[in-house]
Amino acid sequence: MAEVIWTDPALQQLDAIADYIALDNFAAASQLVKTVFDKTERLADFPQSGRVPPELSNSIYRELVVPPLRIFYREGGNRVLILLVMREERQLRAYMLDKR
Repeated sequence: MAEVIWTDPALQQLDAIADYIALDNFAAASQLVKTVFDKTERLADFPQSGRVPPELSNSIYRELVVPPLRIFYREGGNRVLILLVMREERQLRAYMLDKR
């Protein structure tokens, strides 16, 4: 079983997105955050369950899609590092995951 570790930037990104959604619908924002944490906790048992991002074929990164979010992570040893949270409509750039 792997340990799921959230990086500070990923938590800040999730928080910012939830804050924006909460301006219109607090319940929806709260439910989204709960769903994200539920899905990412499953990575402890199934770290390869996410797909390889289409933009980064043959990469060490994987992603979970929790509409309207994409959650990027990488696994190593007994750890799963959550690196980046972004809205689905944004275009992923390789530099967004560099040095993480």
